[in-house]
Amino acid sequence: MDLGLKGRRALVMGGTKGLGRAIADSLAEEGAAVVISGRDQARLDEAAAALRAKGAASATGIVADVAQGADMDRLAAAAIKAMGGVDILVLNHGGPPPCTASQITEPALFEWFQHIVASPIRITNALLPAMRERGWGRIIVVGSTGLQTPIPTLALSNTLRSAIWGWLKTLSGEVAKDGVTMNILAPGTILTDRVTQTTTVRAQQRNISFEQALAEAAVDLSGRPFLVWQVPFARPKIGTMDTELFEEFFRAFAFNAGITLHVTLKAGTNAHHVAEACFKALARSLRMAVEIDPRAADAVPSTKGVLEA
Repeated sequence: MDLGLKGRRALVMGGTKGLGRAIADSLAEEGAAVVISGRDQARLDEAAAALRAKGAASATGIVADVAQGADMDRLAAAAIKAMGGVDILVLNHGGPPPCTASQITEPALFEWFQHIVASPIRITNALLPAMRERGWGRIIVVGSTGLQTPIPTLALSNTLRSAIWGWLKTLSGEVAKDGVTMNILAPGTILTDRVTQTTTVRAQQRNISFEQALAEAAVDLSGRPFLVWQVPFARPKIGTMDTELFEEFFRAFAFNAGITLHVTLKAGTNAHHVAEACFKALARSLRMAVEIDPRAADAVPSTKGVLEA
């Protein structure tokens, strides 16, 4: 596919792995000159060699840390020196550790503000004037679906990415007349190191190992029994047991307990692991549904309250 990027000059932050590397690979295949940044020179050199092999007009790796604002000035200058200018800027970086909204601390907020908000704005300010003068530029922020629907375990990320979205949306209106476009990507679940980290945390919270983590159960002590079962099995039997009987077990459980129950398999094909994940997810969800919540006046958090025999 020819996207008309041959000869363009791109700076991709966080370009040694994950989505940043995938973007750098695509730019290289289009014949663009590419500068990537990261914190490990050896990994940068290895990635740059791979980009040249994919067809990049040139590829250079520059050490820079988004936690250090001064590194953004140095990175911008080094990219201009390596390529003669920057036409495409990809603002990509790691995300903060998983946490709930009530777990956000002021030190963590300020630390990750530098990563997600301050450093991207600083390097954009360094490179944007030349783009406007040339009448062409592309600035892309790699964000998250948390911009659309906040992700419960990524409260710090949700908070700060909303700030960068507000900045980008405002600035885009100022520079469009100069031929510079600004866009934000909101990717869903892709098996990157970041997703592995957050999924592992979620798995630990639900007492499920990572390989089995993408099975989810939602329980409501509603008094109105119902089952939604979205769990395909890759084979008809586990040992001598028909896998279709698992749905019947969960239905019988839901109707006899008087609960509304949703069980969904997000990923996984090993039938034994799938079944185990469903049971563990249900057990954890039941515990959460009946556990006293001191933040809610010691009430049970189920939406329908406590059932009485």
